[in-house]
Amino acid sequence: MVSRPYALLARFYDQLMPGVPEMNRHARQKILGKILPKLQSVCDLGCGTGATAVDFAQRGKKVYAVDVSSGMCAVARDRLRKNGLSGRVLHGDMRNFRLPQPVDLVTCEFAAINHLTRKSELGRVFHSVWRALNPGGFFYFDLNSELAFAPLPEMAHCFESPEFLCVLRGQLDKRRGIGTVTLDWFIPMGTFWRRHKERIPHIWWSDAEIRRELKAAGFRNIRFFDGVQVRPPSPDNHPGYDLYYLSQK
Repeated sequence: MVSRPYALLARFYDQLMPGVPEMNRHARQKILGKILPKLQSVCDLGCGTGATAVDFAQRGKKVYAVDVSSGMCAVARDRLRKNGLSGRVLHGDMRNFRLPQPVDLVTCEFAAINHLTRKSELGRVFHSVWRALNPGGFFYFDLNSELAFAPLPEMAHCFESPEFLCVLRGQLDKRRGIGTVTLDWFIPMGTFWRRHKERIPHIWWSDAEIRRELKAAGFRNIRFFDGVQVRPPSPDNHPGYDLYYLSQK
């Protein structure tokens, strides 16, 4: 059966991607280290399972977290609760989300924006973020570039635990600028296994397109960082694959 995107991924994401929170933390400190102490309120957009929201709450920030996946939201709420932290997790779409009040910083990490379904939707996201910020507020996000998606057709990984077996494969339509990652899940049901399929879209933009949409939304002071500059050293890091941006309202 074909499941809603992120339905099972939310449940098992932390097992599949155990190193992501530390990688995000490292990049965040490199780029936001001098800014963050001065900020009072934060929204993590595309919050996933809530690791970044927990980091911000532990630093005493007023935290909002937004995700399109109700499953991710549930895990993020539980993560905050288990850590004894306060924060408001909102089920919303990054293209049109609204917060109860403006914040000083919006973050969107680990290429969450790449999971839009159309290239034309990037501007909608940036306008929604601009609306969510206080005057002078900051927008920090990262994206995968076209280079990062070139290996998609050869991608094939298998993950296994007592709770699941997951086979991950990639497809690429270079002409349309669209990639897809398909996750085939096999979940034990007594003596049987039930198969579920999730398809996660991947869209990319050039640096020129990203900057144009940021400026059109009203952002200024646009700064760029390559992933190799800000991520922990790793043989898996390649110049031009991961693009980090910091801009201001």
